Amino acid sequence: EEDSLARYRSPLVSRYASAEMGYNFSERKKFGTWRRLWLYLAQAEKSLGLPITDEQIQEMEANLDNIDFKMAAEEEKKLRHDVMAHVHTFAHCCPKAAAIIHLGATSCYVGDNTDLIVLRDGFNLLLPKLARVISRLADFAEKYADMPALGFTHYQPAQLTTVGKRCCLWIQDLCMDLQSLERARDDLRFRGVKGTTGTQASFLQLFEGDHNKVEELDRLVTAKAGFKRAYMVTGQTYSRKVDIGVLSVLASLGASIHKICTDIRLLANLKEIEEPFEKEQIGSSAMPYKRNPMRSERCCSLARHLMTLVMDPLQTASVQWFERTLDDSANRRVCLAEAFLTADIILSTLQNISEGLVVYPKVIERRIRQELPFMATENIIMAMVKAGGNRQDCHEKIRVLSQQAAAVVKQEGGDNDFIARVRADPYFSPIHKQLESLLDPSSFTGRAPQQVAKFLKEEVRPALIPYQSQMGGKIELAL
Repeated sequence: EEDSLARYRSPLVSRYASAEMGYNFSERKKFGTWRRLWLYLAQAEKSLGLPITDEQIQEMEANLDNIDFKMAAEEEKKLRHDVMAHVHTFAHCCPKAAAIIHLGATSCYVGDNTDLIVLRDGFNLLLPKLARVISRLADFAEKYADMPALGFTHYQPAQLTTVGKRCCLWIQDLCMDLQSLERARDDLRFRGVKGTTGTQASFLQLFEGDHNKVEELDRLVTAKAGFKRAYMVTGQTYSRKVDIGVLSVLASLGASIHKICTDIRLLANLKEIEEPFEKEQIGSSAMPYKRNPMRSERCCSLARHLMTLVMDPLQTASVQWFERTLDDSANRRVCLAEAFLTADIILSTLQNISEGLVVYPKVIERRIRQELPFMATENIIMAMVKAGGNRQDCHEKIRVLSQQAAAVVKQEGGDNDFIARVRADPYFSPIHKQLESLLDPSSFTGRAPQQVAKFLKEEVRPALIPYQSQMGGKIELAL
């Protein structure tokens, strides 16, 4: 047994990805699916009148997962052809069916159709994970729908929002991703039974010129594989534009998660919100006090990789000459699997983060107190005018006091004392009693709480209904 630590292993599999997604892109799934496709082809050909026996079909059925991988590897070394190596290996354990395995087909019959099955199954693994993240964030948004927090534009203090409303910005992006992933999955068609250059010539010959039977063969095999439709025209392969569509929606998901986790990292620095932190976890080998947002950083790190992967199928599709070239093959082995594995990991990590977000209300309140006095100046002016004051005089008074307070904050590093200055100025005595209510943060959050409630009720919760039975328990991260 070779020492596995002495060889490179992709950290996507060895360190991070779920067992289900690892299996989806495994050799076992791939070659097991090849055998199922050979079986579907033989069953359909038999039902349309080709001389294939029940015995041959039963023999194939009995050996779908009986794969001698050692023999297949030796055959491939000899033949330099992965599909023929597996045809021979399958034929070896199905001597009666040997003559009709792969009848009329080209390599892409098993290769491309398997890829499409794997892509579909990959989406079916990602979608419930994405729904779970949205569901956890929706619970968080609901809980903090009313909690005022300082908003930021340009990462400079802006009008107040609420903790829950900000979370809804994240949720809305993820809901768009949910819709895009569903659409990309549902748009996938099967390559079907198309022959060497996509003309179905070999099958037309098998069925002695009967076009209807060739069409029916394509339809039957497509249905057996669980697809509603096949692409009507293909070259030797399905169009490589399909892969662009698949990786585009995953790249877009990567962008959403990168933005969300960057926000969490910035909030962690502000000490307003932190990701979960294990009791024994060490934030820094040198600085014992540190609590780094390492999970959010992992998401950003991997999301960056996910976003770049879409460049692979873009370039591959652009250089497929005529009916096909083989310069797609090695590239697709890497980028398709990596995109799904990476998306899988960042969704699991984000679920873990969203299940344990910690909010620090006192820090959030303190930051509001620092900034709110300046934001309240308009309310103070209006209250003074209602009490009989002159708007222009009041504006000038406030301008002077607010600049003095800003100097204390910026030049002396002190707290914002604008309100204390207003209290100390007899000019403002008509509204001194109102100052508390004029500075109530919840009067500055507009319709944020109502927006959260409406958005969650009308858009978010309905989008999650198809995934209700897959909402699962909490997720613990291995590393």
